[in-house]
Formats: sequence, structure tokens, C-alpha cells
Amino acid sequence: MVDFKPAMKTYFETEIRTIQNLDLEELNQAINAILEARNRGGTIYTMGNGGSAATASHMVCDFAKGATEELEGKKFLFECLCDNTPIVMAIANDMSYDDIFVYQLRGKLKPEDLVIGISGSGNSENVVRAVEYAKETGTQVIGITGYSGGRLMELADYKMHVNIDDMQVAEDVHMIFDHMMMRVLGESMK
Repeated sequence: MVDFKPAMKTYFETEIRTIQNLDLEELNQAINAILEARNRGGTIYTMGNGGSAATASHMVCDFAKGATEELEGKKFLFECLCDNTPIVMAIANDMSYDDIFVYQLRGKLKPEDLVIGISGSGNSENVVRAVEYAKETGTQVIGITGYSGGRLMELADYKMHVNIDDMQVAEDVHMIFDHMMMRVLGESMK
């Protein structure tokens, strides 16, 4: 039997160090932006590629059900721009993959909404284009990033940055952000 325990220990130690170095004030501001968007009746749009698309989709489930399961009042209005495969593929095929998110936002994004872009590198062109459009419409943006944060971090009004040059660890922490926000916001509204 191969002993993977040392490699597992190293991976988990990296995760722990990364989590300990997060900017809690930065995260707190982003969580408040989500709560404020809910309170003003805005739609919260999520997007990302690959593992970030999975996180964007997972957020919709966690906020549509988990965060407000026991509430009788106003729910979170989340929509994931990755979840409609036919529209994503049609835009990618007929126009450009770089436009799959911005095209879906055109004509419906309002200033009271909130856009959450997720990109490990912060430089995913399709996410950046959608965020640039959001800024043009006066819509606030949360950027969830890793590595140096890239263009997404520069454009974002609120940052949820994981300062590590490791895609898997960054994506792990991005998923932790989702679950943490669902728990913190859900408990605050009981």
C-alpha cells in the first residue's frame, strides 16, 4: 500500500495557512454586499469557468434553499449564468466564448443587482467582459479570485481573494466562501 499521508498532510497544511491569511474585513464587506442586494430586491448573478462554474452553480442552490430555508420573508434571488448549457453553447458557437456571460446580462442587468465573478486567475476573458459591462451599468461586482487576482480583482468593488498560486487550493477556499456565507447569512436572519 502506498502511504499518501505525508502528501495529504502537506496539502491540508497549505489549506490551513491559506485560510489563516484571508482578509476577513474584505470578506465581511462582500457578505454585506450580498445581503444589501437581497434587501433591495436585486438579482445576484454568478459565473465562472470549469471548477469556478461549479462553485457559481453551487452558490445558487445554497442561497436559494440553504440560506433562507427557514425564512418566510424575502429570499435571495440568485441566477447562475453557467447553468443553461444550450444558451452558453449557442453564444459560444455563434458569437464567441468570450461573450457567454456578457450576452446573458445585456438588457436585463440593473443597478440594484449584484454580479459575482469567480476566476482562479482573475483573467478569464468571459468573466472580465461581463464585469466590465456590469460596471458600465452601475452594478456592483464581487470578484472571487486566486493567484494575483488579475483584472477581475482590479475591477471588483468587493474582493474575496485567495492569495495563493495554486488553482486547487484557491478553488477549495472559494467553495468554503460559499458555505461560510450561506451559514453566516442564514444564521443572521433567523
